[in-house]
Amino acid sequence: MTRKGRVEYSDDPVTAWAEDVVAGDIVAGPYVRASAKRHLRDLNDGPSRGLKWDLSAARRAIDFFPDVLRLNGGQFEGKPFELHPSQAFRIGSIFGWKKRDARSGEWVRRFRRFYDEEGKGNGKSPMLGGIGLYMLVADSEPRAEVYAAAAKKDQAAILFRDAVAMRDQSPALHKRVSAQGENPVWQMTYRGRRGDKRFFKPLSAEKAQSGPRPHCALTDEVHEHPNRDVIDMLERGFKFRKQPLLCMATNSGTDKKSICWEEHQHAVNVATGIIDDDSTFSFVCALDEGDDWENDPTCWIKVNPLLNVTIEEEYLAGVVKQAKMMPGKRNGIARLHFCQWTQSVTAAIKREAWIACHDDVDPEALTKAGHPCYGGLDLSQVRDFSAFTLTWVLDATKDAEKLVSKTWFWTPKDTLLDRSGRDQAPYDLWAEQGFLEAIPGDRLKYTWLADALADLNSRYMPKTIGCDQYGLERLKDSLDEKGLILPTEVHPQGYQRRVLETIPDPTGSGKDIDIYLWMPDSINKLEEAIYDGRQKVHKNPLMDSMAAAVTYAENRTGHRMFDKDKAHGRIDGMVSLAMSTGIALCRDVQAEASPWADETFSLESELWG
Repeated sequence: MTRKGRVEYSDDPVTAWAEDVVAGDIVAGPYVRASAKRHLRDLNDGPSRGLKWDLSAARRAIDFFPDVLRLNGGQFEGKPFELHPSQAFRIGSIFGWKKRDARSGEWVRRFRRFYDEEGKGNGKSPMLGGIGLYMLVADSEPRAEVYAAAAKKDQAAILFRDAVAMRDQSPALHKRVSAQGENPVWQMTYRGRRGDKRFFKPLSAEKAQSGPRPHCALTDEVHEHPNRDVIDMLERGFKFRKQPLLCMATNSGTDKKSICWEEHQHAVNVATGIIDDDSTFSFVCALDEGDDWENDPTCWIKVNPLLNVTIEEEYLAGVVKQAKMMPGKRNGIARLHFCQWTQSVTAAIKREAWIACHDDVDPEALTKAGHPCYGGLDLSQVRDFSAFTLTWVLDATKDAEKLVSKTWFWTPKDTLLDRSGRDQAPYDLWAEQGFLEAIPGDRLKYTWLADALADLNSRYMPKTIGCDQYGLERLKDSLDEKGLILPTEVHPQGYQRRVLETIPDPTGSGKDIDIYLWMPDSINKLEEAIYDGRQKVHKNPLMDSMAAAVTYAENRTGHRMFDKDKAHGRIDGMVSLAMSTGIALCRDVQAEASPWADETFSLESELWG
């Protein structure tokens, strides 16, 4: 196949598919596009991180499916398992990317975790069963243990039965892999070339054996797992293996407090680059914002990559019709077939717009250049994050202001690891990299914070710092004790307005007008600057995660405020950014003041200089 202006990858189906997705020749959703970009980026940048793309290993795994495996059921009975190009991308990525083992110096598989989320009927279970069989017979792992795992025994048996059926249909596997039990088979066994015994069996949390040592663990329908018990049990056993693999496949779920939501969020963050995790590969199908699955069939393939292969467009048209006719079925259809987390809220800030804001912000250079700056301070609980944002105004032209911002984060060090685990975010790594400052102790003391804020204030001299009333009251005693003064203004956090000052009407009406400071207006100003491309933000992965977590509450009149209770994660930095933007722009009407207010102004001097 020829791709004008691009490298020829006719023998590399993984890279070829990734290039076609990135080029738009293959329609895919935002996170699949991100995974394709990640593959192409790693081809260039991976070697510097100790990674290697092993095409022969990728092709060996891809070819195993049609050469050895046979499908079962209906129209697919007995047919070779020909991988769909999107499946070849997944299988090839898992088995083709390598890293150098620190102890032995050998090249081993890079990915230890694979998360796959797509619409129902797109062949998740057979693909996982095929991975399990490959790792049983073709991976050269002595005494390999392969498990089809679930929270309950019945759930674990479903995926395992798919693998047993593929073994039964395959002449090569039927000869070499023995089946123990009948109706049902409870284990498949294979003897390696060295005579070692390897097995593949179902495993559930309620019947878990002591100390499993999985070489491969397959978990289907993760959205039905009530907790992390099964996955944690399996990953604890990985320490005995050189290159183990955990595969998680699922439909979308409903509970953002579930393990599935945690894994979904981590997979999205890895694919989009918010979190650096070279051990995780993800394939998360999703619609783009604005896609209308009820009325536009062209977006269906984004969440059903095997459309018209394993699931027919005619069938999906039928379930969409059901969703329209029977509202009670709509949420289930949206979740199972169109990858929508029906009870979760949608992040408010578009990722593409946010990433476009990234920049390297130099506060010293901005201050030296004389650009005015304004602050926003979000003082969280003493055991949580506190965020301080400074926003510099580079161009004060009304409605075309150009802004740059940087946010500083502080948090207690002693509880950082606990919160990293709870929030599924590498706070400890980000602290090591300098993106946040972890302060010794189990709480953030306001006396220490007062000094830190005073230092930043003396270096960058913000004109005003917006802060919530409660936060200022908590900080005031520490400031007073040290004789420190900060140029603070109370910035309301809810729907209430605060009159900042009263000025003459710039239109010359002779009346006075009030300048208000309130969160809905600050949010609007921030979003307008982001989407207009007028806002730049210093690159920080913690800030990126907070931008992705933002959700809003809305009142009857359509005004919005931050909703921390429903947010996908922590949003302290976005609150401080909105306050600093609001403070920076709330007085912009002054720029429109009438020139006649200046007693030295004359039309003649203005015209003739």
